Amino acid sequence: MKFYRITSVVFLYVSFLACEPVQERLGDFKLLPQAQQFNITGVSSLSHDDVLLYHISEEVKSEIPPAIFDSLKATEKRGEAQVVLTLDTVLDTRAEGYILSISENKIAIRGRDRAGLFYGMMTLKQLLEDAREQGVHLPLCSIRDYPLLAYRAVHLDVKHHREKKEYYYAIIDKLARYKVNAIIVELEDKIKYERQPLVASADALSIAEWEQLSKYARDRNIEISPLVQGLGHASFILKHDHYKPLRDNPNSDWAFNPLDPETYTVQFDLYRDAMAATPYGRYLHVGGDEVHTTGRGSGKSPLELQLIWLNKVCAFAEANGRIPIFWDDMPLKHAEVYTAMFQPELSKEEVEQIWAENEHKLADFLDLFPKNCIYMRWNYASPQALGNSKAMDWFQKHGMQVMGATAGQRRWVLMPQDGGNLNNIKSFAKSSVEHNLKGLLLTLWDDDSPHFELYWRGILGFAEYTWAGEKRSREALLTAYRHREFSHTLAGEEFSFVDQLEEAVAFWKNALLEGTDRNHLRKSKSAESDGILVFPDPERKGKWSTDHAPRLEKVERILKISDSVASKIRAMHSLATRNTYTLEVYQQVHRMSRIAPKALLALQAFDIAQNEEQTLEAMRTISRLPSEFEQIRAQLEKVYGETRILEKPDDYILDQDHHAHLANQANSFDWQFQAELLFLDKIKREFLDHSANK
Repeated sequence: MKFYRITSVVFLYVSFLACEPVQERLGDFKLLPQAQQFNITGVSSLSHDDVLLYHISEEVKSEIPPAIFDSLKATEKRGEAQVVLTLDTVLDTRAEGYILSISENKIAIRGRDRAGLFYGMMTLKQLLEDAREQGVHLPLCSIRDYPLLAYRAVHLDVKHHREKKEYYYAIIDKLARYKVNAIIVELEDKIKYERQPLVASADALSIAEWEQLSKYARDRNIEISPLVQGLGHASFILKHDHYKPLRDNPNSDWAFNPLDPETYTVQFDLYRDAMAATPYGRYLHVGGDEVHTTGRGSGKSPLELQLIWLNKVCAFAEANGRIPIFWDDMPLKHAEVYTAMFQPELSKEEVEQIWAENEHKLADFLDLFPKNCIYMRWNYASPQALGNSKAMDWFQKHGMQVMGATAGQRRWVLMPQDGGNLNNIKSFAKSSVEHNLKGLLLTLWDDDSPHFELYWRGILGFAEYTWAGEKRSREALLTAYRHREFSHTLAGEEFSFVDQLEEAVAFWKNALLEGTDRNHLRKSKSAESDGILVFPDPERKGKWSTDHAPRLEKVERILKISDSVASKIRAMHSLATRNTYTLEVYQQVHRMSRIAPKALLALQAFDIAQNEEQTLEAMRTISRLPSEFEQIRAQLEKVYGETRILEKPDDYILDQDHHAHLANQANSFDWQFQAELLFLDKIKREFLDHSANK
């Protein structure tokens, strides 16, 4: 009897627990970009696997590509759908805004426009991804969201290499996921021009292929517009003998003669083909930066010549339904107000004085500045400088439109530096919002051509700051980056390695050189160049180590950093649930960055060897360097080659390389390793061959 009573009590207690609603644990939901308002009140009854059906109103059904819904299936019955999307043009948000609500068993997305619905779905995808990965239910929540900048563009620079075509589609998908809504593609010779076919590289994509990419992007709310370099940066055209008569300077392939009518015949042909390849873009970026022209001794000033050219190309753009964009640096340089934009230490009074003394040089030509043009104020290092704001204010005060341009990749070799330039990206995004600018461009220059996967940290920072503003600290943003890109389990600071790797790569860049000029090694035809590090003299033991003591002191620190990076990448690779290819690319960069410090230690060991045994051991270590390098190079090229075309066509003509772009210095991938190749050739000549002869 007693036993029966006890078991009855237990049974009743268990029954009570079974009837009690189970409170699901709240997951860790990190959105990127952060939403303007994100209020969580509890946990819904919806798991990832419960969200199966969506219903969308008829008026926008045809405008939303089914691909964005992934595994969700459409239903005509609103009541049975877990996700309901509706258009509400009077929604209390900015353009591209949405309100997302998750109740006990329903998800409602109201978009102010088609883009708002799309971005509501992108946010829901992140929430579903977190729920699935963490094994939790979706939160009971309301999200009200919209961008602070209307035009959030990423620069796709293909001038020195091409990616595999399918990788461009993957890039578009990922940009859309993070609410980037535009691409400006710097085409140069990577489009098969039909009106001027000589300009096209043999590996160029056809107009039809670019058009397909443009349509794919448009379906994901990304607008692709072309950049075809104009007055200057014209080497991809003027390097060909056929176009040499159009040069401003007959001996330079850099700039067109702006007074030759045939200049415009060629440029307008390229524009027409570029616009046909990007039919959904509003803009035509005409370049125009970093150029002084003489007009073949015309007597006209460089500023007047530039404005003559700019008026002609802007008139063409307008006649063809495009808004022209122009890099604004040269008028400001000609007026001698340019340097103030890169001197943040200048006071307001000092900046005003510079403008007071020189503004008349711009005002004298004010009537020649096209008013239909967007003047792109680019500043990659100091957008916070008062001189930068002053320049933007001047254009706006005189009725001209302004857009900013920051950078996720500048002249950095192997990988971006300066913390991915995140501080400057944040600063220019903030400044753009404060100046009520139309938008912001994130440039990703191909000059020294790191792998595109290494740009994503900067791109995601750009996506955050242009959409949400400065809602999170840098550390919180990077936590969200690791969470979204790899796994919620990898969000912690203990998995932060990119800044460490940047330091190792910065050391690697010039570690095997006497100076710091890796970009001019193309002129070195052999290891005789003074650019490569001088080797130890066996007759002067220890002198080499003394002479290079500061460099050698850094080696120990760099190798410790390198070991830490290697450990973190291995751990992340084992735990990551997505984007493991990104980690593989970082791993190859890490392995390449170790070559220089290991080589320096080997030379030091040879220099300080006290007996024949130590000397022979050092020589054996040095003799292994070439084969070790080749193994590392082969693996790097294998990984890079999954998405990237590494070599230029055999018949590709390199131009005069006025700015010493590493990626413009060989048709093979040798340009990436020029310093290492010359260094190893020197080892072979001065160590291995000499040793064999002895």
